[in-house]
Amino acid sequence: MMRDTAWLSKKVHDSPYTSYYIEDTDELTVTLLREMAKLFPQCERSNQEDSSLQFKLVEIEALGKEGFEILHMDGKIIVQANTTNGLLYGMFQLHQDLVTKNELKPVFRSVPDQAVRMLNHWDNFDGSVERGYAGDSLFYDNNQFRKNYDTIREYARLLKAIGINALTINNVNVHKEETFFITQPYLSEVKAIAEIFKEYGLTLYLSINFAAPISVGGLTTADPLDEDVNKFWADAANEIYAEIPYFGGFVVKADSEGEPGPFVYDRNHDDGANMLARALQPHGGIVIWRCFVYNHLQDWRDRSIDRARAAYDNFMPLDGNFDDNVILQIKNGPIDFQVREPVSPLFGGLTKTNHVLEFQVAQEYTGQQKHVCYLMPMWKDVLDFDTKHHKENATVKELLPKNSPNIQRSGISAVVNVGIDNNWTGHKLAQVNLYGYGKLIWNNAITSEEVLDQWLDLTFDLTPKGKEILTEIIATSYQTYENYTAPLGIGFMVRPNHHYGPDIDGYEYDRWGTYHFADRNGIGVNRTLKDGTGYARQYADARFEEYENIETCPDDIVLFFHHLPYTHVLHSGKTVVQHIYDTHFEGYEKVEEYVKVWEQLKDEVDEASYNNVRERLAEQKRCALEWRDQINTYFYRKSGIADEHKRQIYG
Repeated sequence: MMRDTAWLSKKVHDSPYTSYYIEDTDELTVTLLREMAKLFPQCERSNQEDSSLQFKLVEIEALGKEGFEILHMDGKIIVQANTTNGLLYGMFQLHQDLVTKNELKPVFRSVPDQAVRMLNHWDNFDGSVERGYAGDSLFYDNNQFRKNYDTIREYARLLKAIGINALTINNVNVHKEETFFITQPYLSEVKAIAEIFKEYGLTLYLSINFAAPISVGGLTTADPLDEDVNKFWADAANEIYAEIPYFGGFVVKADSEGEPGPFVYDRNHDDGANMLARALQPHGGIVIWRCFVYNHLQDWRDRSIDRARAAYDNFMPLDGNFDDNVILQIKNGPIDFQVREPVSPLFGGLTKTNHVLEFQVAQEYTGQQKHVCYLMPMWKDVLDFDTKHHKENATVKELLPKNSPNIQRSGISAVVNVGIDNNWTGHKLAQVNLYGYGKLIWNNAITSEEVLDQWLDLTFDLTPKGKEILTEIIATSYQTYENYTAPLGIGFMVRPNHHYGPDIDGYEYDRWGTYHFADRNGIGVNRTLKDGTGYARQYADARFEEYENIETCPDDIVLFFHHLPYTHVLHSGKTVVQHIYDTHFEGYEKVEEYVKVWEQLKDEVDEASYNNVRERLAEQKRCALEWRDQINTYFYRKSGIADEHKRQIYG
């Protein structure tokens, strides 16, 4: 059964173009022809080079290997690129333009802003998905490969349509069985999946276990400076590339949250990453080494330890020590994909090491695809963030390629939000996050409004009023979610382990370093240089001065950097505690509004989508009520300060 592919569900039936010409090029031509037949059913292939719809290879240096041009003139459309891979991206863009009736320009050129545009699956061999909210794994079930190749091909085409070019298919937390994926007979199964993605120009990587020399190779050590360990990885790479010559490389989570790594042997991250890089280098492979490394056995009594400092402290001293085929993968913020946290200071700090930015499309801390939460506004804020490392051109999106020695080994990655559910993402409206992620990392200048408008037109057939309603729900959902959850950049306050729903002190006396330090007088973490953990000093001078000073620190992250009295007056004119009360009431009321107006769309969207969203909005309303009442009650009891508007808070 065909799954709900949203932005690939509509065929172009009313196009004036009835025939097309494609030059014989390379193996991706087969894919291009297959997609033309699916999406342009009235358009037949022609041998005439003057056909009204043409796909041509050119030599235009500015287009690179993935860019394309669409020319519209004299009643003809010409899609041209340097490679068939570029033609395939161009074909999907043309399809989108014609379906959404976007006015075709005489010349439209599109070249990706970021070279690496990747998705990470956190799928486990038993079929579960860590932080997955859309059903079981697409690839595995009960420690077997599913071999559902038609579904995987559908998935490959929808990723290609939004501009993705690489992915991993297994969890960065590599369990016992998955450790053996680098060996036979697993490699043959991995190859079958990799072949399908290759049909669409997508490169497959594997997450690997740093301790594989012990568990797979039978060695007594995984020391990256040990000769036998180096030989193990060189032999493993040879075996992988003999089976899959177009294999991308390894993604590695090491010395993090119990995962093994070079620290065990008193080595550093450059030692571990470069060992793997040397094994992959003869084959053109890449090591993507995650920077999510911190002390996860923290003593909550010791306020000198600050999890936020960890990535910078661990990796900044190593800048320039990594091999050319190593890429550091850095989470957008210093903690863990919170709805609001500052941008990691490694962006702008690193200048001699290839690196990529890591987002989380999966809604681990943003409602787990039970709540509608449009993540594009947050991602735009991160990419447009001015690090202040230079007088100009110092935004994250500009520095990713500029500060990576090899521009082709820089870009953006993300934890994906898909599963085996028929609509791919569990919550129908969560599709907009996957679509938006792909479009944004290709074109960093695209706006949240443009992405939403495109996705709605590709997904539903709405009246102007219906589109207005749904636009309002999605466009306001990120701020709504932030309003009824953790305030002013403080983060977490979620139930431990699964991270869904409120539990204000759930992590407060635990080992994970995610504290809010609320007491009877105030709340927040002192990360100043003056008398706190010093985290603020990791930023460029102008940003450091802004964050260090309470008078200039932005309201939305002020509690991330300062411990403040409940009576402290924010830039908004409200006190901290009144801001907490107001936003939590406002957030819940907005969800109530979503529930009501969604009913007006019953006759405008398909029945499955209508019921799916209606059920999840009901759950969002229930959960938002819990967030509102627990947060407000907690801080009323802590502070003893009543709500100015005398709304009900449970004392």
